[in-house]
Amino acid sequence: MRYHDLAAAHYDAKWGISYGGLGQSQVKAKLGKALGRKPERFARGLEIGAGTGYFGLNLTRAGVVGELAAVDISPGMLGQLEDSAERLGIDVECAACEAGSLPFPDDSFDLVFGHAVLHHLPDLEGCLREFHRVLRPGGSLAFCGEPSLYGDRLSSWPKRAAYKVAPVWRVAMGASARGDRESEQHEEDVLEQVVDVHAFTPGDLDAAAGAAGFTKVRVSGEELVANWFGWVNRTLEASAEPGDVPWLWRQYAYRGYLALQALDRTVLEGRLPPALFYNLLVSARA
Repeated sequence: MRYHDLAAAHYDAKWGISYGGLGQSQVKAKLGKALGRKPERFARGLEIGAGTGYFGLNLTRAGVVGELAAVDISPGMLGQLEDSAERLGIDVECAACEAGSLPFPDDSFDLVFGHAVLHHLPDLEGCLREFHRVLRPGGSLAFCGEPSLYGDRLSSWPKRAAYKVAPVWRVAMGASARGDRESEQHEEDVLEQVVDVHAFTPGDLDAAAGAAGFTKVRVSGEELVANWFGWVNRTLEASAEPGDVPWLWRQYAYRGYLALQALDRTVLEGRLPPALFYNLLVSARA
């Protein structure tokens, strides 16, 4: 809760979150990839670990979700979500709560979904049983952006390499080394290292969903070379004062990441085992 409260105010800016056409197309593509089909319209959806609302607000704006409810352990994140929802003209029912104890009756939703949240939940099976409880019979479960155990290990190589060459990169960019952080920023950096409690194999997610009562479980993977490229750039940039990183470099990093995402999507994701990718996606039926 403390980490996400600290991160809330600058979270959208940090991750380049958009609620326009780009954001909507991103989340529709991710949901479709998780489901293994073009997403239909879900009359009522519940976003777990909603954060600032990246997934839920974009799916609602895109017409995929009708009525939206959002839960998160962090009041700070939900405050940002509510501000964005008001600005976008979207009605959202928000609740600050644990994912394993949802304040909704049985059979309340057609879709329970989330992005990069399952790995934060200590009692994964207990939470999945709770998700099953609030889903209507035949309702859909879909979670994207979950860290892959083997993919995470593979990503450590480019991170370590980038850390070693960061001093040379800063000289080439004309950037100074990042100085001491303000106390809250330092606390956020420290907490970021401990809030992830799981990294999954595809079998882990399949077994946990099955044990919670779900059927038709589907696990897939996304991002391999795009992830390596992204982590190299993020590690380099994190070593420098943010204002010193040149605009041209940021354009290269952003556009290169999108190009490699396309390579992953069109060439690699259908041919390599899901376990190798950095992110896993899981879907199932109640």
